[in-house]
Amino acid sequence: MPEQHLGSVLVTGGAGFVGCALASRLAATADRWIAVDSLNPRIHASPRRPAGLTEDAELVIADITEPETWSALLQDVRPDIVVHLVAETDTGLSLDNATRFAAVNVGGTAVMLDRLAQHDAVPAHILIASSRAVYGEGLWRSRSSGDLFSPGQRTHRQLAAGQWDFPDADPQPSVAGVTPAHPTSIYGATKHAQDTMLSAWCGSRDVELTILRLQNVYGPGQSLINPYTGLLPLFVQIAGRGEPIDVFEDGLMTRDFVHVEDVARAFETAMQNPRPGAARVIDVGSGEATPILEVARLVSSIVGGAEPAVTGRYRDGDVRHAWTETTLGRTELGWSPSIGWRDGISDYVHWYTSLAPVGGGR
Repeated sequence: MPEQHLGSVLVTGGAGFVGCALASRLAATADRWIAVDSLNPRIHASPRRPAGLTEDAELVIADITEPETWSALLQDVRPDIVVHLVAETDTGLSLDNATRFAAVNVGGTAVMLDRLAQHDAVPAHILIASSRAVYGEGLWRSRSSGDLFSPGQRTHRQLAAGQWDFPDADPQPSVAGVTPAHPTSIYGATKHAQDTMLSAWCGSRDVELTILRLQNVYGPGQSLINPYTGLLPLFVQIAGRGEPIDVFEDGLMTRDFVHVEDVARAFETAMQNPRPGAARVIDVGSGEATPILEVARLVSSIVGGAEPAVTGRYRDGDVRHAWTETTLGRTELGWSPSIGWRDGISDYVHWYTSLAPVGGGR
């Protein structure tokens, strides 16, 4: 299929991790590529334009939760495509910051939609970075009956007793359209709200909607200062000090680590191959369920740290297992992941240690 002409593209959070990776691939091919970003100091070390944002992208420093931001933007551009990347993230942090997460993730999306309609600037296509967190614990299969069931949330009492898994059952990969949305964190709930709001709004205006539910995204370009950017930077720092990495629960909880270049390629493919009609929801991951203990061991071996320590600690709201199938990516987009987690994480650790000191003081 020939490449789709992109026209004007507006990207919220466009100077962030995924935004920069996407701009590097596509900004030069668009009529205009406008990255809107507040340059949050928790993520960006400097209020200046990030070095990772290609010069082909225009940067507007503004807060997308403010109606005035959109009024100013939409006087200058009528976007053909909107890529919505802005979000407060982190499962654990969200449990104590529900107001902030709701204001940015839900409120910011609502402001965007209202202003697009009010300024007669409804785009042809909206794409959003959704999250695996909308599935919560996903589906499990009973060993005795073979039936699939949704187990709900692991309770604080269950975790305190060290009951990590659900009894007599095996976890299943998430599959959009099959695995029901059942978030177990405030973060997941706000991402699910974004998905449903956009589905309702786009469906009533014949706007194409692509929802990409991302697994654990990592790779070069990830913020070095954001404490909530994921577990990999923390692992590298701890191992670099020669200390054992603390691995929660029994070390066997799993995650699906997907490289940022594979994520950017999924967005690129979706943008260049639109599908009019109902919203399409596609999972984006490596397709591998990777035990956290294995990741910790890999990081420690590269950095020269001690053997990780399985601590039995836990976080309320964490899911036990999270990974996805990639079948829909292949059938709907012609996309599939290309970077395995071992090679990708190894490259990431070498990149991280080349830029940030990992030894020394605490």
